[in-house]
Amino acid sequence: MSLIGLDLALPQVMLAGAVGISLAAAVGFRIFAPMLLVSIAANTGHIHLASGFEWLGSEIAMAMLAIAAIAEITAYFFPFFDHLLDTLSGPVAMGAGTLLMASTLMEIDPWMRWAIALVAGGGTAGLIHSATSALRLGSTATTGGLGNPVFATMEVAGSTALTILAIVLPVAALVVVVFLLTRSARLLGRGWRKARGK
Repeated sequence: MSLIGLDLALPQVMLAGAVGISLAAAVGFRIFAPMLLVSIAANTGHIHLASGFEWLGSEIAMAMLAIAAIAEITAYFFPFFDHLLDTLSGPVAMGAGTLLMASTLMEIDPWMRWAIALVAGGGTAGLIHSATSALRLGSTATTGGLGNPVFATMEVAGSTALTILAIVLPVAALVVVVFLLTRSARLLGRGWRKARGK
């Protein structure tokens, strides 16, 4: 893409970036629920995806993502087993965040799309996922795992709300994401400093 073309498309690129990074943050809470909502939105024409990502809005994709979302949501309501899922799903969340962000970036060259998606989308999803995992460990330590289902419910609600906000009001969603990233970085920073102090 030429420099002039990039300048002309800059507002669209920035808006798409707001949508993408907000969806990536939602994936940090739950992987498949945001992907299912994006699939439904794409299928119904409420969100437009980049070329090559049309499959995400197919009926087959919706059905598979619905099954995966139900399984993931249900599994997190079992204390201690949820920590195993956190460990296994970390890389998957980063991959899903990268994928969703790349799917929203329509006005830039593919190589730049994937570079931005990997750093911003994957990084955002990974940071949010790490912070929620740390909070779940704290919930387990203080409540013996009894508070984890409540925490899991909040994660599902947050993931769903942020996904819908990203599709309907992406700029507002981006403001929320900046707040979440700031809080997540501080939380993980405190944990790292405490670990070093021991």
